[in-house]
Amino acid sequence: MQTMAQPVATTFFFYLLSGLAIGSGVLVITRKNPVHSALALILTLLSVAGLYLMLYAPFVAGVQIILYVGGIMVLFLFVIMLVNLERSEKEKQFNQQWIAGILAALALGGLFVVIYVRGRALFAQPVLALPEAENTQRVGQILYSNYMFAFEIASLLLLVAIIGAVVMAKKRI
Repeated sequence: MQTMAQPVATTFFFYLLSGLAIGSGVLVITRKNPVHSALALILTLLSVAGLYLMLYAPFVAGVQIILYVGGIMVLFLFVIMLVNLERSEKEKQFNQQWIAGILAALALGGLFVVIYVRGRALFAQPVLALPEAENTQRVGQILYSNYMFAFEIASLLLLVAIIGAVVMAKKRI
């Protein structure tokens, strides 16, 4: 009996998207120009959406792209444009906490290594087959039946926030 090999492309794309997310996440916090940081954050969010697609969650990936990349990042860019960049560029960008940051990064890296080495023993659970067929339909039915009131309240809060942002921006101009 011949054993079937695991597809290489899945592993390749997982590591590609993960590396892209980590690399662009590092760029978000290390760039001095806020517009470059926002663009790196867009790349981070897109790569996370790709990881959601690999987990057979197309609805979550779509929401990630539409809501975060499309909506929230546009708001970030508007805020960056409204902020006085000349004044913020003159201020000191980084404080003197490099030692604490390096120690925290090393501790987190050590934790990742421990989880990677002893991961199967720590999280010994059977892998469940995830149904892809009715994922989006189920989310829509639950959202518009059981959580309809909460969904409407959230949309009303977003509308009030947008109106408030426009009013505040008009006063500054």
